Amino acid sequence: MANPWLAVDERTPPKSRARLLRTAWEGFVESDGPPSDPLSVRAPIAASWGRCQDAGVAHQGDAVAPVVADEDETAARWSSHPLQAVRPLIEECLSPIMDGSHLVVVADARGMLLWVDGPVTVRRAAEAMNFAPGTLWSEAGAGTNAVGTALAADHGVQVFAAEHFHEQVQTWTCSACPVHDPDSGALLGVIDLTSRMSTVHPHALSVAVATARAVEMQLRSSMQEDDARLVERYGDRVSTGRGARALVSPHGRIITANAAWRRDALRVERTDEDGRFAVAGASATDVESLHHGGAFVVGPSAGPAPRRRGAPAGPGPLRLDLLSPTGPSAVAAGVEVPLRPRQAEILALLAASPDGLNVERLGAGLYGDGAKPGTVRVEVSRLRKLLGPWLTSEPYRLTAACSCDLRTVHDLLATGAVREAAERYGEGLLPQSEAPGVVRVREDLLAWVRESVLQSDGVDALWAWVDGSGGEGDLIAWSRFLGRLSPLDRRRPLAVARVRRLRQRLAAPA
Repeated sequence: MANPWLAVDERTPPKSRARLLRTAWEGFVESDGPPSDPLSVRAPIAASWGRCQDAGVAHQGDAVAPVVADEDETAARWSSHPLQAVRPLIEECLSPIMDGSHLVVVADARGMLLWVDGPVTVRRAAEAMNFAPGTLWSEAGAGTNAVGTALAADHGVQVFAAEHFHEQVQTWTCSACPVHDPDSGALLGVIDLTSRMSTVHPHALSVAVATARAVEMQLRSSMQEDDARLVERYGDRVSTGRGARALVSPHGRIITANAAWRRDALRVERTDEDGRFAVAGASATDVESLHHGGAFVVGPSAGPAPRRRGAPAGPGPLRLDLLSPTGPSAVAAGVEVPLRPRQAEILALLAASPDGLNVERLGAGLYGDGAKPGTVRVEVSRLRKLLGPWLTSEPYRLTAACSCDLRTVHDLLATGAVREAAERYGEGLLPQSEAPGVVRVREDLLAWVRESVLQSDGVDALWAWVDGSGGEGDLIAWSRFLGRLSPLDRRRPLAVARVRRLRQRLAAPA
């Protein structure tokens, strides 16, 4: 067959092909070596068998794929997954092949099934081998199969009959194709068509590939629409700045740039430290977060502007800590600035609104309805005496020379750095404040961090959350953390004790 990724076509007799593959598979698992007849096994399948063998994946037994998420967690992951938004398009593209015998499947980037749809009888038969939402169908989890092998090879693939590494799956045929994020290029997941071996459609793989490409085009179109809105709103930050400047996405993709920017630079690299950006050839980089971490203005630092003899020097950096357990603080050009509670609230509201606030919106955030503009202006005037160079006149806005832990956590969450965000969350935003706007920002941030932690993979983000004051009493997070720990993890006794105590507290009468 000319296409090594395709298992069967209209010219392939399925039964004879299945018998040949079964013989090759038996020889492989019995000899622990490469297929004795390489011509009978396609190169992508032989490579997958080798990976499964090296990983010690079982080829027999009742349990094919492990369950890695319960129903609630799976539903939460699917509801927030980028492919959920294009589900109608997936259904529209696959409807011509939905003849009552195929399942439509979407899995995430690690191979966990998020959504399985199709005839009830076929779904029930698939569930007998754990082919259901919440199960892991990566190669390491279930052996050679279209979902896991498409992810491992980063290519559309069809897996037929005994090409499946696990014997229990060999009465099925599946065709899957990866879908990539148009912004970062990272794998988002796979779209899969699965059916019984005897009812496989000869064009299943081509339909799966075409659907994945249509989804990527839709995601790219949505991204370009978002880009246009960002350019319209923030383009002046690029065109009016000194030196080479660009508006970039959270993953470093250049959205637009001024004339001084290198035309061949289509992306800047994100650094590990503070989630900042690195511009090639620049020892220092200016970074301004916009749109709650949804975009950034970056460029090589031009250094201080030339000044006339006798003129005052420009402002140095301003550092705001609004999430610190020791209370809010401000350090301006290396000098600590004392803050009153109301001033900290103003800074919190401005840090949460990179585009700035007029006097009415700032007043509503501080005092609620009926705020007097004169009172707000007096408060801001007092603050500007302390932070004049870093605080613009109305609309009030913190300048790019200001860094703030609240914005850092926003940016980390926006780029998926959940563990780092949980570590920097502290005790939340100004826990003692009752200002309406601060309460709203505080509750939104708490919900964002917590939901991101609960939906994250592994244990690192969960540990960062439950180990801090924000998640100290979070029974759901502690239970999920305990469920993901290995039996020998030294934190397990602590997690057991904490879950038991929180459950007892919940069950105690009021």
